[in-house]
Amino acid sequence: MARIQRTETPHTTWCARDHRCGVAEHRSADLTADEIGGRAWLTRVRAGDVEYIEIRARIPLHSNENVARRQLSTALNLMRELLALVAPGLARLPGRDQRRAIGRPAA
Repeated sequence: MARIQRTETPHTTWCARDHRCGVAEHRSADLTADEIGGRAWLTRVRAGDVEYIEIRARIPLHSNENVARRQLSTALNLMRELLALVAPGLARLPGRDQRRAIGRPAA
């Protein structure tokens, strides 16, 4: 049986230094934004030699299906804008705009 060998990465000054950290990944404690009608969590992550921000959100949807779909569409569009501002190099990766979702035709 083959074993996966990973180089252990040292703890950072910002990592939580608890169960959130793995052998090759370190995670900060969550930063929470609430009292805004929903809740969002930001986590700083280092995987190998690359650092990321992980964003999670819980936003209540309207009970009306059409309004809920509009909320989802708005959230997706705002996330695209956020990515364009925070990670501007992401949009310029070669072939990025040519990828399609699995099982879906190109838009």
